[in-house]
Amino acid sequence: MPIDSALREQLRTVGLRVTAPRLAALEVLAESPHSTADFVASRVREQLGGVSTQAVYDTLRVCAEKGLLRRIEPAGSAVRYETRTGDNHHHLVCRDCGDIRDIDCVVGGAPCLTPDDDHGFVVDEAEVTFWGRCPRCVATHPSKPSAQ
Repeated sequence: MPIDSALREQLRTVGLRVTAPRLAALEVLAESPHSTADFVASRVREQLGGVSTQAVYDTLRVCAEKGLLRRIEPAGSAVRYETRTGDNHHHLVCRDCGDIRDIDCVVGGAPCLTPDDDHGFVVDEAEVTFWGRCPRCVATHPSKPSAQ
């Protein structure tokens, strides 16, 4: 199934109207996961012209609420969005350049970690962020310490 048809079906399945800004935003994130809202907005405007930043923010918000996107917030970074949802994966973030990579959980189903005290909560998810330096940043500045 072509990406456009698959995205249209995803929007309809969660009860959202198929609009050009929604399709464009989902296409951008399929091609460039872990993108900021501003990046998505600029790419959507390149494709469609006069789409407001607020319209893109609204699109990202509603798509995240409906489970089509996952919103991630690495410390010290702008909110980012990805289309990989509904699985048990984590993120690896470069401290220097901010590059983000998906890391599959080796433990299995969610939540892959168990808190020492759940305080009566029914825990269904654990978010793990691994921090380090990517190969490009290590090669560029090999003497820079890894931890801050």
